[in-house]
Amino acid sequence: MPGWPTVTTWNRTLDAAGITAPGLREDYAQARSTVAGFKRDAYLAVRLLVAPELVPHVLAATAFMHRTDDLLDSGSPDRRPEAYAGWEREVRAALDGDGTAGLPLVRALRHSCAAHPVLRPHITAFLDTARTDLEFTGFRSEADYQHYIDAYSLPALMVVACLLAPVDPDGRVDAGFRAACRTYIDGSQRLDFVNDLAEDLAADRLTVPEDALKRYGVTREDLAAGRATAEVRALLGQLLGQARASLEAGRGLAGLTAPVNRPLVRALVGLDLLTAREAADAGDALLRGPLRPSVPAALGLLLREHRAARRARRRPGD
Repeated sequence: MPGWPTVTTWNRTLDAAGITAPGLREDYAQARSTVAGFKRDAYLAVRLLVAPELVPHVLAATAFMHRTDDLLDSGSPDRRPEAYAGWEREVRAALDGDGTAGLPLVRALRHSCAAHPVLRPHITAFLDTARTDLEFTGFRSEADYQHYIDAYSLPALMVVACLLAPVDPDGRVDAGFRAACRTYIDGSQRLDFVNDLAEDLAADRLTVPEDALKRYGVTREDLAAGRATAEVRALLGQLLGQARASLEAGRGLAGLTAPVNRPLVRALVGLDLLTAREAADAGDALLRGPLRPSVPAALGLLLREHRAARRARRRPGD
């Protein structure tokens, strides 16, 4: 398909972004590899649908978000606080100009903050609240889950979303855009929690609120053992239904972005909805591992939005 990501198009993308220093180009290439490795669909969406001059910065912000999240919930629990603290110090020092920014990702992130000043306050805001995930012990209620969205998931999303957002005269993200991001991430995070249920339970992490378990008469042991009871199926159906409802409402986020950025937003919401549909159709297969959209469905969505992105770039004033 025309415009499919290649090494040549990547080099042109770096040129379009004004990233010319060989070392810095390599730093961004490593950020690109990180994103491509952990979420291929989202990587392709960025490469195909984002204006070339913005692509490296979106990938650096996404790679930073992934690296931070990985440090918070992977590895030995007793070592996570120290690992995260070291990462946080390095990032803050680099953004403050007090460090040498030795890691490629940190160097790329510092450059992106200089190119797009709106990014830095969202990075620091995320670092301010990221320990919410480090201290996670489960949700007693839906209210606890909603607090987690506000304290962790939304600040994490805004690290990337701020690069696509309308800003006010003072350079701050539009409040309506942020509210729409909140609606979208409520659905996307809930979907991730349900879809990753088996993996999280294997890591001794339960992300279903306790009040929901009690309401359906399901225990943690039922889920960990993969018991496909009627009660378990009903619980999974309810959680996926909540996720789909928020994702459908989150479609409005696209209309709050500039036309050139709408294809990416539509694609990201669409990929989540495809995942939710796949998960619903799979039923208790969720208890064995995460589901992904079918390749034809995902590629079809990306192709449609790629065409829309090309049209939007030809008509920037629309």
